[in-house]
Amino acid sequence: MDFLTIIQVLDSTVRLGTPLLLACLAGLFSERAGIFDIGLEGKMLAAAFFSAAIAAVSGSVWLGLCAGIAASLVLAALHGLASITFRGNQLISGVAINFLAAGMTVLIAQDWFGQGGRTPSLMGGGRFEPLTLPFADAVANVPFLGPIYSELLSGHSILVYVAFLAVPATWWVLYRTRFGLRLRAVGENPAAVDTAGVSVVGLRYAAVAICGVLCGIAGAYLATALQAGFVKEMTAGRGFIALAALIFAKWRPWHAMWACLLFGFLQAVALRYQNIDLGGVVIPVQVMDALPYILTVVILAGFVGKAIPPRAGGEPYVKER
Repeated sequence: MDFLTIIQVLDSTVRLGTPLLLACLAGLFSERAGIFDIGLEGKMLAAAFFSAAIAAVSGSVWLGLCAGIAASLVLAALHGLASITFRGNQLISGVAINFLAAGMTVLIAQDWFGQGGRTPSLMGGGRFEPLTLPFADAVANVPFLGPIYSELLSGHSILVYVAFLAVPATWWVLYRTRFGLRLRAVGENPAAVDTAGVSVVGLRYAAVAICGVLCGIAGAYLATALQAGFVKEMTAGRGFIALAALIFAKWRPWHAMWACLLFGFLQAVALRYQNIDLGGVVIPVQVMDALPYILTVVILAGFVGKAIPPRAGGEPYVKER
């Protein structure tokens, strides 16, 4: 494998890891506040459909992005209403959101566009175009550093850069602000936060809303940047892979980024290399395609160290009188 091939694989890793990273950070905010969110997949799917649909109708990818975020926020509000206000089971609420999004997107797409649950292909202003960083073309022929800057760092859509900038932003919010301290405290000991005169319900709704925004961006990226339109079940389990990455990272932002890049790398290798020959043993392409999901099962089964979730996670808070 030559250097240029390595750069191309890493470039695909970044592109494929971006929606996972956004969804993982979304789950990080929600679960740090004590709200387990199995519905990441559903929110991403709804956002992918509405962003592609509005972008196709209006011709504006920015309107599509806003529509995707709005759709995700609506489902996030439903999840918050069920699990925070009515103190329902958070896991069941998340699963219900996944089923709702899976059926609703196909139904509306068929009624709206009549293309078998798809949206029209996006072109021109309906898609996020790659951005060329300053001097990328000028340094492209510089040995080693040139290809890294011009091929790996440059040439991505704006949402890719937003996703990776969200990692230090998330770290700063959670560990360097009063809001982040309270958010983490709500996930560990909501009674202590309530005693201090801070609204537990308000903080948890804020975390769920942030989760909705990030899932909306992730879904919009899938439909308007990574691909050129919406197709049925296009999230393909990415919400669950993001949850596995979150557990693998033990609810820490920087570790979450590397975990998502690991999953993205496995997907990139599976897409690029078909039927790999290892010492005379040919590995079928189906095995390569299944690697991210196999790793997900391994992580969720608890074979990668003991990950301790927030102590109040999954438990509705009942204010003492």
